[in-house]
Amino acid sequence: MEKYDLCVIGAGPAGYAAAMRAIDFGKRVVLIEKQKAGGAGLYKGALSSKTLWELSQKVKAVNESIVSVGRKKLEVTWEEINKTVNEAIFDRKFQYSCHIKLLEAESMNKTFKYERGLGSFVDNHVIAISKENGKNKQIYAENTIIAIGSKPRLLQGVDVDEKIIMTSDGIHEIDDFPKSLVIVGAGVIGCEFATIFSNFGKTKVHLIDRADKVLPFEDDDISGMIENNLAKNGVIIHHRATLERLEKKDGEVEYELSYPDGRREVIRVEKALLSVGRVLNSDSLEMENAGVSMSKRGVHIGDDDTQTNVPNIYACGDASGHLALYNIAELEGRHAVERMFDGKKIPLSYDNVSTIMFLQPEVASVGMNEKQCLEKNIDVKVVKIDYSCIARAIAMRKTEGFFKIIVTNDKEMKILGMRAIGEHASSAIQAVALLMKMDKGIEELAEMIYPHPSIVEGIQECVRMLLNKSIFKSSVFKDKLKCYSCVNGVCTPLQRL
Repeated sequence: MEKYDLCVIGAGPAGYAAAMRAIDFGKRVVLIEKQKAGGAGLYKGALSSKTLWELSQKVKAVNESIVSVGRKKLEVTWEEINKTVNEAIFDRKFQYSCHIKLLEAESMNKTFKYERGLGSFVDNHVIAISKENGKNKQIYAENTIIAIGSKPRLLQGVDVDEKIIMTSDGIHEIDDFPKSLVIVGAGVIGCEFATIFSNFGKTKVHLIDRADKVLPFEDDDISGMIENNLAKNGVIIHHRATLERLEKKDGEVEYELSYPDGRREVIRVEKALLSVGRVLNSDSLEMENAGVSMSKRGVHIGDDDTQTNVPNIYACGDASGHLALYNIAELEGRHAVERMFDGKKIPLSYDNVSTIMFLQPEVASVGMNEKQCLEKNIDVKVVKIDYSCIARAIAMRKTEGFFKIIVTNDKEMKILGMRAIGEHASSAIQAVALLMKMDKGIEELAEMIYPHPSIVEGIQECVRMLLNKSIFKSSVFKDKLKCYSCVNGVCTPLQRL
């Protein structure tokens, strides 16, 4: 029986990062993957959907420009769009496959081994690998990382065929733009796909929202801007709607909604997309053989800083259930390996996680938002600057958006979080994320020399407002610059020159 220092089950972002980090420590590693290295994020997730978003943004921008001067809209086919998406996937897939083959050849399978197959536990040290060719085997591992990823959650009573009623698995396999599409779920993924298809201008999009607003976890100023832009793009948003049924009829989709006031409506569209979360790929893992316990809620694997209740078995990425993000999965995978082989003691912190939502416009965030601070009864100071006051945004003619920074309501003014919505938003939050990690205040941001013109100059002006030394005065541009404090849930403007 082959013996390894580490067995990693799943070659998505968490598993792949973990295996590569273990190689750094000179450990013998086996990486097991039942489908393709890179995971769903590569083929039916982050890379493919974000490539679609980039293309849709370009098409929308071009059409807005040429239509405004009386020219005909640019027409693109789904075949053309899909070709570009597939090229992006191939580029990344090629990197993974070449890297794996060269690593195996370089080590002559002594340090690193890639096994294509389905991994399952025999006990807490023995892993069975089931292969399509029938050449099944068992290996022994001192440590194991579970990085099995997740799959789209389904709705009871809804017949998903991935052709007419789809999840994120099927939406990437369509052969043309649907004439009409209903998206069930107004969270991040639902709003991203609503943005993508409405940007292309070939699909009438309906969005079912159980809450009063899309992105209900975000501040009203963020969700409000996104919702307004979706509406401008022609998206029909069904607020406070309960989905009573969704079924195939005559090759199309019919769905029925009910509302708190007793109203009901029945709507027919061409296709449907379910975007209601994801569930763990744990069906065939046979964790009970190793004694691994699930979390209290029973939907993820229980862990303590990536370590499960079985000391030599760890869980990372979607399996751990903390934050289902690509960057978090990679971080957890690396952290688990460093705990095993380097004795790392400092636990992972999720307080300064950077995220991006690919919407119209894009939204980037780090740390807490204003809403979370108020819910936790944390006294804060909040400062906002509109994109229309930032030179680079003016130069780009992209002045829709704002920066918002939340700090402690004391002399130190340590940063608790930031939200950026607008062009280049994702480029603006990293300096803030670093200061949060270092537990620093805002003086460093105020005194840095920023490139000009750049979007990040807006950050400097924000913190200068907090320090009462800004160039533009909030008392003059009251609609563009805001600086206020929130104490005991009550927010009042700060007195500034």
